[in-house]
Amino acid sequence: MILWFTLTQVAVATAAALLCVILGLAGRRPSDLTVGSLALVEVLLIAQVVVALVAPAAGNPPTGSLLEYWVYLVSAVILPPAGVAWALLERSRWSTVIMGIAAVAVAIMIWRMHAIWTVQLA
Repeated sequence: MILWFTLTQVAVATAAALLCVILGLAGRRPSDLTVGSLALVEVLLIAQVVVALVAPAAGNPPTGSLLEYWVYLVSAVILPPAGVAWALLERSRWSTVIMGIAAVAVAIMIWRMHAIWTVQLA
């Protein structure tokens, strides 16, 4: 993984999480702003899938478990659409908070994926 891209993804996911949780607790229902923030997180995750496919061929192989990395990545890619689907089905202030919680989970998973890719030496 690329450090600056990881930090960018964590920052965007954290910002989306704060936005969604704050707006949800303020009583706002899901809107284009909150759904769009999770869409941006999803676009960055799709870019991470491409990076994960290309990086080993470019001389940046993982040092940790490749299976564990891909399980985290696939799970992280599923979370934002699941949060948005929930928000569009329920359409309450709490569904906006749920989108924020999904974004927090993605931020944590991205940081863990970075640790799996770069830090673990066997």
